[in-house]
Amino acid sequence: MRSSQLAQTIANEITLLVTSGELGVGEHLKTQQLADRFGVSRSPVREAMDMLAGQGLLEQKENRGFFVKEAPGAIVERVREDAEPFEVANDYQRLAEDWLTDRIPAEVTEQTLRERYGLTKSQVNDVLMRASREGWAERKQGYGWRFLPVAKTPQAFEQIYRFRMLIEPAAMLEPEFALDRKIIEEQRRTQLRMLDTDIERLPAERLLHNGALFHEELIKMSNNPFFHISLVRVNRMRRLLEYRSRVDRSRTVRQCQEHLEILDLLERGEVVEASYAMRRHLGGALSKKSPVTWSWSHQAHEKDGLEK
Repeated sequence: MRSSQLAQTIANEITLLVTSGELGVGEHLKTQQLADRFGVSRSPVREAMDMLAGQGLLEQKENRGFFVKEAPGAIVERVREDAEPFEVANDYQRLAEDWLTDRIPAEVTEQTLRERYGLTKSQVNDVLMRASREGWAERKQGYGWRFLPVAKTPQAFEQIYRFRMLIEPAAMLEPEFALDRKIIEEQRRTQLRMLDTDIERLPAERLLHNGALFHEELIKMSNNPFFHISLVRVNRMRRLLEYRSRVDRSRTVRQCQEHLEILDLLERGEVVEASYAMRRHLGGALSKKSPVTWSWSHQAHEKDGLEK
């Protein structure tokens, strides 16, 4: 991906943060924070913010950085439809696809990736930084990179969801479970914001992140750290298959509604009912997503067969 194209993509991502209400008018944009969020270096983020300042969405204040200038309604149509979003085929997706289908070894060097994908050193670094942030790659001590285990088959995907159907409802019934009003309020705002925003415009990466975060934040209230650690790990392991299988945006609306119903039950003190609702919610997600992962698996095997 050319640096200017990467910057345009990030500019679109920042614009969507504003149009979704996640970034408000007058809010300060922190370069390193955005770079960490998108899994890139600071350079394309700065380039993207310069572009948006030129368009009037951001304002650059001397010695202070960039701030959101315009209200969402004034710039929502400015999002470029032809810029490549993170979830479509790009350098990151090519690497992820190759790891999902075992076309690359578990340990590689940056030079190997540069030669395989025809990328510059900076581009490889940006791709690996994102993979590291999303939990499926890590830098080896000394030299090279290591790709970590992820769910690569429909069977593994289903096993993860069945595991979640055990631990997430059970976490609400832990003796030390305690309602955290801050978590409840933050997650309610997020779910309502997603419903109020055109979900068709939000990147799949953001939708998946918000969905996973809802479950990870709720399980914290069990006050049992092992539940939280386990859920974060399996969420990372399923993420690539979620990307590959594509997000069902119509299902996302119902997902948000179910999340709000669970929050309502918890706020009313109906914890047992919330636990049952969580199990139904996860079971419904599995029944919808499982056929999609099986379809992807069949297509991948057919493609491999043709290439051989």
